[in-house]
Formats: sequence, C-alpha cells, structure tokens
Amino acid sequence: MVQKLLLLLLLMSAGVKASAQFTDSTQYLFGYAFTGSINKTDDGTANLLNNAVKLGMKKKSISMNFNNAYVFGKQNGQLTNDDFSSAFDINLYKTFPHFNYWGLANFNKSFSLKINQQYLAGIGIAYNIIDKENAYLNVSDGVLVDHSDLVLEDGTADKYETLRTSFRFNYNFVIKSKIVFNGSNFIQNSLSNKNDFNIRTTNRLGLKFNKWLNLNAQLDYNRVNRNNRENLLLSYGLSFERYF
Repeated sequence: MVQKLLLLLLLMSAGVKASAQFTDSTQYLFGYAFTGSINKTDDGTANLLNNAVKLGMKKKSISMNFNNAYVFGKQNGQLTNDDFSSAFDINLYKTFPHFNYWGLANFNKSFSLKINQQYLAGIGIAYNIIDKENAYLNVSDGVLVDHSDLVLEDGTADKYETLRTSFRFNYNFVIKSKIVFNGSNFIQNSLSNKNDFNIRTTNRLGLKFNKWLNLNAQLDYNRVNRNNRENLLLSYGLSFERYF
C-alpha cells in the first residue's frame, strides 16, 4: 500500500494545469535553520543541536517541498537525541480559490522517541482560512499509511502497519515586517486503535534582521502514544530563507 501511495504522489506531480495562488513564474526556495542550546553547571552539561534544511519550488498550479531535520543532544555525556526526519510534499491548486490537494511521503528515525524507522505516505485536502501576504492560516486533513518499527515500553520490538488520519494546521504571521510567528502542527490518529496516535508540533517566534535572515526561538513537541514516548525541545538560533 505504501508503494501505491508513493506512485500516486509521482502521478500527481506530473500533469497539472490550472489555478491561482502563485504567479505564473516558477520560484525556488532554499532554507536553512540552525538552533540549539547549551546548559553547563557544576553538576553537569546538557547540549542540543537542531538543524533543518528546506528546498522548495512553487508556481501557479503546484508547489513541492523537501524538508530535512536532524536533532542531536547529550546530557552529562549520555545521548538523549539522535533524531532524523525527511519529508517530501506536493500541493496542487486546481479547483477552488484557497483550496488545494496534497500528497506526502515522510521518513522518521528517532532515538528519543524509540522509533527505529517509520514510513508515512498519503493524500488529503487543505484550505486557507486566511491567505494574505503577511497573514496565513491553513487547515488540512487526509489519510496516511504508516509502516513503523518501534521499541515499546518493555523493550520489545513492535513492527506494524496502520491507516491514520492526518489533521494539520499551519500558520505564518508577520507583524510590522519584523516579528514572525509561524508553526506546523499535526495530530495523526490510527483508524483501528483510538490509543494509537502521534502528535508533532513545531512553533517559532522570529525577529527579522533583513529579508532573508531571522533570529528564532523554536519549540518542538513530539509524542508517540503507542510506546508512550515524547520529547519537548526549546532551542534558539538563526534561520535563512532565500527565494530565487
């Protein structure tokens, strides 16, 4: 089933015609964010590094994004985070204003959440409740196939496949051209087990130095309820985004 959904994503990206969210010209995006934190006391040291790279393309009828994030952390010499996530998404704008179809393929591996590997793929719909240059709010829902290999609370391996809903809201607000508040938040419920759900959130508060460079404070929260694992990451640093 995962292979069929990945094939559908490729077909979706191939023959798109219409609509009206972006200009006719093609724009490309490169983004990089480096955030982290260090805490050193007489009792020990804790450090966290959070890196993210984004590549994007958008035009009038389609946009595509490739996002990669890596988090590494230690506390008193012990590994706490060795977490990697990679996601590719396609958005098609071809029916109603402020409305789009989306497709997603996602891979996750996380030491802190005890995810050996997780593959997600699916499709859905989205709507922009607010769609202005300096104010954007988008909600979406869809269905994902989840093929995962986790470690449960008792240390046993749990390999499984399930269908999930994927509710998400994204937002981006720019205040007086200087203060940026944005985020992406997911809840993904299994259709076969009400106690099996994932929560993934990333929210940022940024101060724009110029058109491309921001100083950010970032809060990430992730929970995998199936094995009762969660993490909360607060970091700060710089981000760079450039359209060309």
